[in-house]
Amino acid sequence: MSAAAPLSVVIPTLNEAANIGRLIAALRAQDTPCEIVVADGGSDDGTAGIADEAGANVIGAPRGRGQQLRAGAEAARGAVLLFLHADSVLRPGALAAILAALEARPEAPGGNFRILFDGDEPFDRWLERAYAWWRGHGWYYGDSGIFVRRAVYDAIGGVRPISLMEDYDLVRRLEAAGPTICVVEPPIVTSSRRFRRRNKLAVVCGWLCIHALYHLGVAPERLARSYYRAAFRSQS
Repeated sequence: MSAAAPLSVVIPTLNEAANIGRLIAALRAQDTPCEIVVADGGSDDGTAGIADEAGANVIGAPRGRGQQLRAGAEAARGAVLLFLHADSVLRPGALAAILAALEARPEAPGGNFRILFDGDEPFDRWLERAYAWWRGHGWYYGDSGIFVRRAVYDAIGGVRPISLMEDYDLVRRLEAAGPTICVVEPPIVTSSRRFRRRNKLAVVCGWLCIHALYHLGVAPERLARSYYRAAFRSQS
């Protein structure tokens, strides 16, 4: 990143060889310069090498999205941070839209994108409507591309290195810091892969259960074991 680049993109990865090169290429094609920090959690499929060859700043981090995001943010130098999943698709003009929105609303601490899913099932369309409704109530997640001013990120304590719900936890503090922005155009497109071959009612019920347990004070480490065990069973 040149010294003048105003924005850092932080991408946590774990075995994302199929996606990371495409995402970095899309970021490089944007009309806004950015620093790209890939925080890899120990991939064994060549993810880190692909990202390095594509020009990203690749760092190693303890496995776990919360720890990887925190490590990536610590290595980043931009005045604005964008946290991006490796299976996201960032459309042309997305980075410029972030900076324009923040410039137009200096009181806003950050925000996210309107989200679309790349699947073609009715559940994907339902999710898009549900995400829009949740966003209207100040709830959104890492798959929607969370961005935040660096000064605000530091002031609210950054991403906490917890095993699950790290994005929800960050958003709750970000929303408390001031009125946030939802970039509607262009939207971000994210993969539906974690829903494929899974019972859709079980997905929704599991999501509600995890949120309820989190608010009841169950440790994120316990929630993570349950969440990833269920996801593994659905893919086996």
